[in-house]
Amino acid sequence: MGASWGGLRAVEAVLRSLPSGFGAPVVIAQHRQADSSDEMLARLLDTRCELKVCEAEDKQALRSGVVLVAPADYHLLIESGSVALSVDEPLNYSRPSIDILLGSAGDAYGERVAGVILTGANSDGALGLAHIAARGGTAIVQDPETAERREMPDAALRATPEARVLALDAIGPALTELVGTDVGSSR
Repeated sequence: MGASWGGLRAVEAVLRSLPSGFGAPVVIAQHRQADSSDEMLARLLDTRCELKVCEAEDKQALRSGVVLVAPADYHLLIESGSVALSVDEPLNYSRPSIDILLGSAGDAYGERVAGVILTGANSDGALGLAHIAARGGTAIVQDPETAERREMPDAALRATPEARVLALDAIGPALTELVGTDVGSSR
């Protein structure tokens, strides 16, 4: 899942609508300042939803029902079963880059991944979402009419016209329907 301008409210809305037993890991790249307070975003989101939210660490295992947030000024990549952090150059002026996150998720999980683009004021994420769709995964875009800034959803829809366009409050239920729940999981 990727977000930029207005993303905190949007990410929070999606996470709040996911059940505590959500049946897949959730990984988020939210654009923010490179000098943002360590783990502040993850701690804030952790208090506002049923899922466990933490800042991603290099080589951390992916677990159903756990939300990993890209640390400030690091790219977050999905590998088979885990994540990796990178300080490679910013892409589209962004680190973390949503394109890098989604592109690596598509490579690692193909048709088993869902990519979500939320509000934002640039085009980051559009190519990554298109890559997920090309690999057979599910592409979801926040309805630009419900986004605080519509540039990112609009760019994603130009790159992936077949993406599902959903109002913000419909994204979490759609993800839950797509992946189901893990009855044995707990926060």
